[in-house]
Amino acid sequence: MKSALKASAAFGALLMATTVAGGAYAAESLQDVMKRRGLNEKDLLAAAKTYTPTGGRDEFIAFSSGGQSGQVIVYGIPSMRILKYIGVFTPEPWQGYGYDDESKAVLAQGNVDGKQITWGDTHHPAASETNGESDGKFVFINDKNNPRIAVIDLHDFETKQIVVNPIMQSEHGGAFVTPNTDYVIEASQYPAPLGGEYVPLEQFNDKYRGAVTYWKFDKSKGRIDPSQSFSVELPPYTQDLSDAGKLVSDGWSFTNSLCSERYVGGIEKGRPPYEAGCSANDHDYLHVVNWKKAEEVFKAGKVTKIKDHPVITLKTAIEEGLLVLVPEPKSPHGVDVSPDGKYIIVGGKLDSNAHVYSFEKIQAAVAAKKFAGKDSYGVPIIDVKDAIHKQVPLGLGPLHTQYDSKPCVAYTSLYVDSQVAKYDYCEGKVLDKISVHYNIGHLMTMEGDTTKPKGKYLVAMNKLAIDRFNPVGPLHPQNHQLIDISGDKMELLYDMPLPLGEPHYVMAIAADKVKPAIRYKFGTNSRTDQQSAFAVRPGGEKVVKNGNKVEVFGTAIRSHFTPEIVEVEEGDEVTFHITNMERAQDEVHGFAVSGMDVNLSLEPGKTASASFKAAKAGVYPFYCTEFCSALHLEMEGYLMVKPKGAQQMAGKAEEGVKYVKADFDKQYKSCIDTQAVIDQVVAYITSTNFKDFPSVVALVEDATDQLNFAKDARAKADEAAKKEDWQQATLWAGQWWQYQVKAADIGLRAKTYLEQNGAKPAK
Repeated sequence: MKSALKASAAFGALLMATTVAGGAYAAESLQDVMKRRGLNEKDLLAAAKTYTPTGGRDEFIAFSSGGQSGQVIVYGIPSMRILKYIGVFTPEPWQGYGYDDESKAVLAQGNVDGKQITWGDTHHPAASETNGESDGKFVFINDKNNPRIAVIDLHDFETKQIVVNPIMQSEHGGAFVTPNTDYVIEASQYPAPLGGEYVPLEQFNDKYRGAVTYWKFDKSKGRIDPSQSFSVELPPYTQDLSDAGKLVSDGWSFTNSLCSERYVGGIEKGRPPYEAGCSANDHDYLHVVNWKKAEEVFKAGKVTKIKDHPVITLKTAIEEGLLVLVPEPKSPHGVDVSPDGKYIIVGGKLDSNAHVYSFEKIQAAVAAKKFAGKDSYGVPIIDVKDAIHKQVPLGLGPLHTQYDSKPCVAYTSLYVDSQVAKYDYCEGKVLDKISVHYNIGHLMTMEGDTTKPKGKYLVAMNKLAIDRFNPVGPLHPQNHQLIDISGDKMELLYDMPLPLGEPHYVMAIAADKVKPAIRYKFGTNSRTDQQSAFAVRPGGEKVVKNGNKVEVFGTAIRSHFTPEIVEVEEGDEVTFHITNMERAQDEVHGFAVSGMDVNLSLEPGKTASASFKAAKAGVYPFYCTEFCSALHLEMEGYLMVKPKGAQQMAGKAEEGVKYVKADFDKQYKSCIDTQAVIDQVVAYITSTNFKDFPSVVALVEDATDQLNFAKDARAKADEAAKKEDWQQATLWAGQWWQYQVKAADIGLRAKTYLEQNGAKPAK
């Protein structure tokens, strides 16, 4: 009742405020809009909860798997505005990912058995953690189809590394991190011979296996270290998802499974399909692994090398007491450790209960060696009654669980019921349910897989959209629905279509934890985070020819490339190294060469390279692909590929318009007048405490660079004028003015920023 009264009061206040202000903004009142669009009070409240005003920022940043796109999708919460696609396992042209030499080297790390893989099936993103809390530093994402893990650095939201799992043929249960990101956990999915050799299915029980890999992560380098990584061999069950223990359960990891029947199908042979044989038993198995002890075993050298990768065999794992099994509901999808680490919740798609396991009880059974028996491979099995805390009846098709900031409150997706269940897992009591649209798979709460969930919002990741959006053909978008969980009752706020399939899982980080850079240090190779050996500053541009190899060391700055004309010969191997000289935020340049499959994304300070063979003689324009300034379209050049053996033609380039002294005088006056405006802006900026604003300091640095270029162009204009070469004098005066315009643009941006952010007079 209280919440309803609050909602009504809020609506009334909004209605009154909008009605009073209506005349100032539009003739149409709020009531008119509601009537015209068929909106009610509940719709308006939902809109108000998600609305982010112009210039506003979201409270959380979400990272969604991009499914078969092989990418990661970044969006804001609660606005649900998509902010970026991050290229990971597949090329992404906007970022030049897969089109510049530096990112091609990253993608090549993901080659499987020497073969380039041009797609990925991203499933489970995970955020790096410190002391069990998201720290906003890194994101990890897996590729289900080609077992790989990628590292994304949130310093610049770029993929830095891809590692290929050498022993798995598929995986689903990755990526998951330990509480201090010591390891990134990746579990296999479909059993196969470890290492990938051919073994007939008739030898499935003896030669096929699962595994869980613990990839060692070096936080200081921001890279996975394969040399310090290892795997634990598992029985040939189909392993599913994993999670790492927290606080009291830190040092342990949990991986669930399905098809513990070890059924081998074969419709073509007249046998029942896999779905029949893999769901016959009453239960499957939760794998409980003591990874801290496994780490000791690995460091002691008690491993077998498979494809040069250390593997703790199933036999050793049993002998060392690293692995036990606990029965779980059949066909589960999700194993999730509570924020305090005391409980592990598993849902089974073919069961109606959430199974809440007690870590304390599991530990007691392990310590007492109290086992109900062993599986076919000798792995000890803890009786379910000695591990279970509660069975909570939720509904049909429970899958994945996330946690609230409120103690003992969890949310589980119900695939068959198309609902989210909210419940108290300590008491085993259902608190609320809400319908979603439709067939929800995963769900996510804000930092809901950490030791300190933030509550507030939940995102339901629905596999089907059906009738929720405008039809776009037989292939529909999928539906991420935002739900308010701040009150006792869940409230559906927003439907968001995601036009990439299948965006499997999402995790979210508080936005204030993510602190990306707004520019690179001069000449940075963004994939290695080191200074590029190919960076040059203005004045140092050059073209180096060595036989049939041509290297162009160039710069980009509003609104030109240097050099602008590059001449090579048919058959030459050409490499452009381009450095963006800008310092202003968001002054990105692109670089594309016609017909050469080249597109560089050059953020401020970045150096990127593109290599290709000039196979055919011709004229190939190159240009900036990012609208960077008023003269963006004039930011152009030519790659001239001469026929092999062709002679250089004598003469100089023809001029278009012919300029006279009057043209020079007119342009010169424009430059003097523009400088007066610049001087006024500079006077204002320097009269304030602008040095207290890092963004403004960067703008001032950029404007100063432009004015230095302007000074050089003016000197050349003056020199040409002394010789009465009005053609060159006018053109150089025009270039002087262009630099001034850019400086003025930057200065005005700085002035506006200072005025809007409370600048004070300089002391």
